[in-house]
Amino acid sequence: MVKALKSLRAIQWSLLASIVLYAGLGELVKPFERAFDAGVAHLFTTFGVAIVGVIFVVRRTMVFRAEETLVNKPDDQISLNHWKTGFIVTYALCEALALFGLIERFLGCIPQQSFPYYIGGFVLLLFFRPRQPVGRAASQPTASI
Repeated sequence: MVKALKSLRAIQWSLLASIVLYAGLGELVKPFERAFDAGVAHLFTTFGVAIVGVIFVVRRTMVFRAEETLVNKPDDQISLNHWKTGFIVTYALCEALALFGLIERFLGCIPQQSFPYYIGGFVLLLFFRPRQPVGRAASQPTASI
């Protein structure tokens, strides 16, 4: 489990750094700004929202289910692989969201149109950091009467 946590954290930090590089590359290359089709902008926004939805579905179906098993059986290799795969897929989707910003920038958008994608991908990637699985009962406070 410790090895898996370390590798996932290394992947997470590498992808966070790549998002910063995307934002820097988009500004450093300075693609010429031109009229950007509003339909394409709406398409990117729709895909961005869909990616965020898929991220939460992946976390619920892969990560949370595997965490429940890993709490009781920390040596279960199948659950550990599902848990790692869920995190990697989540990170890839966050990275795709940030790539939308870079693509929009190269298509001629102004920075204010592409930065929400960079920020969204970065914040989601930072928010979904891997943690040692703990039981739901231990992580939720109990109400006292």
